[in-house]
Amino acid sequence: MQNVIILLQEMASEAIQKAFGAALSKELALAEVSQSTQAQFGHYQCNSALKIAKALQKSPREAAEMIVSHFITLDAANEAIIAKLEIAGPGFINITLSQDYLAKELERILSDPRLGIAPCAPQRVIVEFSSPNVAKEMHVGHIRSTIIGDCLARVLEFLGHNVIRLNHIGDWGTQFGMLITHMRERHRDVLEGRRPTDLLSLMTWYKESKVRFDTEPEFKKQAQLQVVSLQSGHPESLKAWHLICDISRKGFQEIYDLLDVKLLERGESFYNPLLPKVVEALEKKGLVTISDGAKCIFMEGFVSREGNPLPMIIQKADGGYNYDTTDMAAILHRVREEKAERIIVITDAGQSLHFQMLFKAAELAGFYDPRKVQLDHVAFGVVLGPDGKKFKTRSGETEKLIDLLLNAVTKAREILRERIEGASDEEIEQMAQILGIDAVKYADLSCHRIKDYLFSYDRMLRFEGNTAAFLLYAYVRVQGIKRKIGKDLQALIEKAKVVLEHPTEIALALHLRQFGETLAHVERELLPNRLTDYLYELAEKFHAFFRDCRVEGDEHEESRLLLCEATGRILKQGLALLGLKTLDRM
Repeated sequence: MQNVIILLQEMASEAIQKAFGAALSKELALAEVSQSTQAQFGHYQCNSALKIAKALQKSPREAAEMIVSHFITLDAANEAIIAKLEIAGPGFINITLSQDYLAKELERILSDPRLGIAPCAPQRVIVEFSSPNVAKEMHVGHIRSTIIGDCLARVLEFLGHNVIRLNHIGDWGTQFGMLITHMRERHRDVLEGRRPTDLLSLMTWYKESKVRFDTEPEFKKQAQLQVVSLQSGHPESLKAWHLICDISRKGFQEIYDLLDVKLLERGESFYNPLLPKVVEALEKKGLVTISDGAKCIFMEGFVSREGNPLPMIIQKADGGYNYDTTDMAAILHRVREEKAERIIVITDAGQSLHFQMLFKAAELAGFYDPRKVQLDHVAFGVVLGPDGKKFKTRSGETEKLIDLLLNAVTKAREILRERIEGASDEEIEQMAQILGIDAVKYADLSCHRIKDYLFSYDRMLRFEGNTAAFLLYAYVRVQGIKRKIGKDLQALIEKAKVVLEHPTEIALALHLRQFGETLAHVERELLPNRLTDYLYELAEKFHAFFRDCRVEGDEHEESRLLLCEATGRILKQGLALLGLKTLDRM
């Protein structure tokens, strides 16, 4: 099913063409249609008359009247799509959809496994997210990249794109020289496989090795030699590196399982063989300048705070490579080898300048053509504690992500024990796992990603307001209505008709039909809060409908039951695209 807004744009564009013909540019001939923000002004609004009037030196109202006079309000089957066209203010055209049209569209949604969302023209999309560092535990700072990336990947997959979910982990570089050297001297039995260990121990040893690297010249020298040994593929060094990566991977996977996030691991080390070729290609393009012995790229428009040209270092003076080189290699590989048509990288906003420079350099180098490949850096703000400062534990350490998630489950368990009587411990545990993780995810995704947000267990677990619990409760209410009435929904879908009469019925049906428009916004803008806002409004509209329209025993029981079923299905699908699971009771 085509999104209504696209259908109305086509209808309005046709009316504009008939009204003004060749007098307009292609840009002005394409109608501007948007959802109305206030119900009293109809369902949609066409604002094209104002720009057209200015270009043709007419009054906006006269231009609007000409457009309306050529508007065909029927579709090809002569079904009335539009019930009313009104000109308001200086020339806004308010569009109200037909109730019968909305009712038939709702019936089509219920008969469609995809809920009216037509598959798109598929692109090969790479989404890079999460990206923790080996030998370090995932902390609260990793939650946003992981959750936002998973949501965007889910939406793109649902729309029909071929999505590769990449976990670009930090698994290469100086830190491994430090850690392997330290473990060889003090924990050789672990490296030799005679004693097991875990990620927490690795993290402790990493911190110890960092102190030694900064204070012991001989240790620093040995660590740097170890990096060279690792990069040259020395078997003993590679064996130690693989062991460290395996231990880290198990720690990461515990969190990914808890969050129900799937990723393909491809760390920085994957691109190591490509790095000399990348530098050589950049040199051949004449982009490289030697500065203090390092190979750098200087690009117009990138300067330091002092106004000096800002270098992008692609090879250090000692011959080593860095983050910039690896990321350049990643773009080259994703475009040339994996044939990516869109690359989306999710990191904190602090890396925005890095990606601006990276994308520009890759374009100058010819690693990608912006007319054929779209590169997006999806930036996000930081997680703040209740005090408005960076989220820390009471001891001042950065909060571990696993602890944060398990605390949410614990608090959800306490709330559910108070609310639900007669549930077994097993049921409570299962529900607490869903509610706790859902609450954490939703609180993050419901904020505009570029902004910092306050992490508060109390706020995210509330049953009022824009929270996961509020949406889950709306879904639970739908299931309760269906159980109470006890009718065969599939049989109803096949034979019953939807009738929309009450204003809250019409408002709910319209909102359900706009699900696809919301997903199109998320695909284009890469803003998950577009979807959370839609689902929150859906829950509110459903509660208003439930308040005003009796379902059980009413003469329109079957029609209203279908409206409930459509609400439940779209709520469940929308929550799934956010990475959230549903409950049948709370």
